[in-house]
Amino acid sequence: MAVAVSRAGGLMVRLDPADAAEVVKGRHVEPMVMGGREMSGWLRVAAAGLADDVALAEWVGRGVALVRSLPPK
Repeated sequence: MAVAVSRAGGLMVRLDPADAAEVVKGRHVEPMVMGGREMSGWLRVAAAGLADDVALAEWVGRGVALVRSLPPK
């Protein structure tokens, strides 16, 4: 899975954990927390960070790029 709609609003995006720490410093981005636990390699992008199709496509593209780089299961 590369991206998913967040029940809290916005988008959950899968990124390389090494990149996620830097990306989370951006606006409208925070670590994804589920059940009180931070999910390594997943970020939550608030709806405000997805204001237009270009922004949405960029986040989806980042998630898809990571998943495509993973070995097949």
